[in-house]
Amino acid sequence: MKALAATIISTLILSLMCGCWDNNELDEYGFVQALAIDRTKDNQIQLTTHFYNPSSKMEIGDGGKASQKGINIQTSGETIFDAVRDIPIKFGRKAKWDHMRVILLGERLIKTQNIMEVLDYFSRDQEPRGTVLPLVAKGNAGDFLKIQPFIEQTIGQQFKKMETSGAKYTAKTSNIPFYELAIQLKSPSKTSAIPVIHKINDQRDAEVSGVAFIKDGNLVDIIGEMDTEAYMMLTNKYTNGILDFPCIGNTKGYLQKKETLEVLSFYSKVTPKVEGNDVTVDVKLEIKGTVGELRCSLLTTKKDIERFENAINERVKRQIQHAVATFKQQKLDAIGIGNQIYRRNPKLWKRLEPAWETHLAQSQFHITVDTEVLSTGMNVGTPFGKKEK
Repeated sequence: MKALAATIISTLILSLMCGCWDNNELDEYGFVQALAIDRTKDNQIQLTTHFYNPSSKMEIGDGGKASQKGINIQTSGETIFDAVRDIPIKFGRKAKWDHMRVILLGERLIKTQNIMEVLDYFSRDQEPRGTVLPLVAKGNAGDFLKIQPFIEQTIGQQFKKMETSGAKYTAKTSNIPFYELAIQLKSPSKTSAIPVIHKINDQRDAEVSGVAFIKDGNLVDIIGEMDTEAYMMLTNKYTNGILDFPCIGNTKGYLQKKETLEVLSFYSKVTPKVEGNDVTVDVKLEIKGTVGELRCSLLTTKKDIERFENAINERVKRQIQHAVATFKQQKLDAIGIGNQIYRRNPKLWKRLEPAWETHLAQSQFHITVDTEVLSTGMNVGTPFGKKEK
């Protein structure tokens, strides 16, 4: 009897404790889709927070285009948290970060402040997801959130798709989630690459291309599409892309014309070797693809195909050499050579680390490229409209 009474009392107590005592209604929150962080001229942190607008219908704007389904709220403060806490006094709702797609970092901000300090709030708070994508914005980051999306419902989702699809299909930019950025910045090389977003078409639209290299939380360099493509190859992040190169053989009448190969399969392996204080790096690239365009080459024999493949090999090798020279000049361990040495031999890395920048700048790279053409397409090996000789 006593046991039964104790069970009933315990059940009643537990039912009182597990109620919705800390619940909040949906209309108390604004769901963040994107965030832009800038530094003002008076050294304040300025946030432009892009909220999802849960209206039932898309409003039609100028020119018959659907207007973006989002609202921008701008706040500022001496710290990120200070600016975040001011959102309710302008928006009437508390910011909810669970659905944030991208974080845009303004150019002035990353040139004047360590990004590890800037992003500390989002690594510490429990709401932002580790999969949110950071982007470096050329110019003022807040201005990018005024752009209307093409097909996605919010500009935050549009930028996320541009970054992920651009990295996957063109290799002209990278794709790095927030959690991976944190891992890279804490690695032995302390280096990470963040995609860059630019304004185009008279500042009305944007594109994601190139990457910004961050070392110890500070901006080192921003590289263009060609070196970014090489960086993606060296780090084995290259999945699909197009390689273009000048016509081979008899190019009379075809000045400056180029042909292309669509990459369907790519593999790279970077192997560092250390002898004393000398560092050498073996780079092996394997490319498989199909002919995308022929303008002046004839690929009708096995020998023609071999010449075509060798031309691609040389083109890619020169591209890799240019990127490596840029990294060495900046003393930037962009491809994580130091990370590999540390994983294989921590004691060796401990010896090399104090003068690692010097060792890296003096390192020698041996590059091997092997290309295989899987198909020449429906027109076999002749340019469109030409007869096989």
